[in-house]
Amino acid sequence: MPPRIPVASRRLLSSRPLSFTIVELQRRSASSSATTPEVYDVVCVGGGPAGLSLLTSLRASPVTSALKVALVEGQDLYKSRLRSDAPLDSFSNRCSSLTPASVRNLQEIGAWNHVNHARVQAYQEMQVWDGVSDARISFDWDSARPLLSPRKPTQPTTIAYMIENVNTTTALLSRLSELGGVDIFSASRVESIELGADTEQLDLSSWPIVTLSNGRTLAARLLVGADGANSPVRTFAGIASRGFDYNRHGVVASLKLEGPGWGGPNHKIAYQRFLPTGPIAMLPLPGDMATLVWSTTPERAATLKSLAPNDFVAMVNAGFRLSPTELEYLHTLPSGQEEEIAWREKHTRVDERSVPMRVASVQQGTVASFPLRMRHADTYTGERVALVGDAAHTIHPLAGQGLNQGQGDAASLAQTISEAVKSGQDIGSTLALESYNSDRYAENNTMLGVCDKLHRLYSTEAWPVVGLRSVGLRAVDAMGPLKGFLMGRAAGGS
Repeated sequence: MPPRIPVASRRLLSSRPLSFTIVELQRRSASSSATTPEVYDVVCVGGGPAGLSLLTSLRASPVTSALKVALVEGQDLYKSRLRSDAPLDSFSNRCSSLTPASVRNLQEIGAWNHVNHARVQAYQEMQVWDGVSDARISFDWDSARPLLSPRKPTQPTTIAYMIENVNTTTALLSRLSELGGVDIFSASRVESIELGADTEQLDLSSWPIVTLSNGRTLAARLLVGADGANSPVRTFAGIASRGFDYNRHGVVASLKLEGPGWGGPNHKIAYQRFLPTGPIAMLPLPGDMATLVWSTTPERAATLKSLAPNDFVAMVNAGFRLSPTELEYLHTLPSGQEEEIAWREKHTRVDERSVPMRVASVQQGTVASFPLRMRHADTYTGERVALVGDAAHTIHPLAGQGLNQGQGDAASLAQTISEAVKSGQDIGSTLALESYNSDRYAENNTMLGVCDKLHRLYSTEAWPVVGLRSVGLRAVDAMGPLKGFLMGRAAGGS
């Protein structure tokens, strides 16, 4: 229920934007009580890519730019920004693969212009293969089109763009600063979220009241949870999140290769090999740099993190070249992998141009790991609450869709809020938010299911299953139109 407004005031404010109503109410009540919260149309908890994209969209749109909005982030947003003079031989180990659809959204809200483009790498091809049978599929737009239909200049060539997460958030913060009008509470933790009260000045009985670690209290017509997998906003709303742990960890690192890659500087290739313990992926960064995501068991992840740099580099090279049985043995060694792998590779025939260029070194301090989970909230909305990004869903990284799902959520919720403003609805009402939930829930659920089934399909070495999946992989590789459909879905409708 919106704040109670006297009849006389209602007539004066009826033709004015909602945010002006809130500002005047706040001014009128500011001196009435020391505990009266600051009143906002939208309070977003979480300053990651999803939350920042949502607020940037709201500020960039003339329909929603008058809304009074706030951002709450527990970390210091300004200390973690990417330096403009960051060297190109050093990259963060937290990178994401942005689809063309996500890039278009960043362009539309004006954030893409603020990206450090020297640190972004487009790639035009992806090689994926079965680590047990060596069945392979090549994803690139030219091979996905019928042979008699050559590519037109307007048709896509890029599959995705590799970008550091910090580059994305820095660009969004820069765009927000350019737009202005957002109250940012950085390095401020959420201490509690409770329902407000009905007072003589304001009826906030259905509004979430966010109390911050600095003592400030914020009342939200709409509270957005962009606050990660352990979302306090989701807990406040009483929305259950169901799923399971994969008993796998994702090992990440920033790598320097022996050269710019087999495709050359203008044709970059991403590689992913499915092993029984999980996929190992190497994705291109500018120049001769690359980022690693190796999904494996917690025990093997601990082993990889404990290795000396030369042994770690040898293990990454072996991950794309040696058999699963040999890799299993190599993970039992406390050290000496480099020498052991050199001997084994002398007796292993590998077409070097079918695997990534060899890793020359690993960037110091970038080897890390994180647990892999699948979670999905029962709903993305409640009364005066909406969830975006990891607060709503977490996904296996094998398809690189986590950040893109969050970008899709942010764009959809911004559009939902815009439609509510245009039609005069209360933006926090369940009815106004329903279109966001229906737009995103089914699509995200499909992607979660596909990634989970792929993980399970490739986590077995049973030969009947290996044979069937290998036949399927080769069949898809031979069918250009089907590959094109799958690539279009993965690219967000490109």
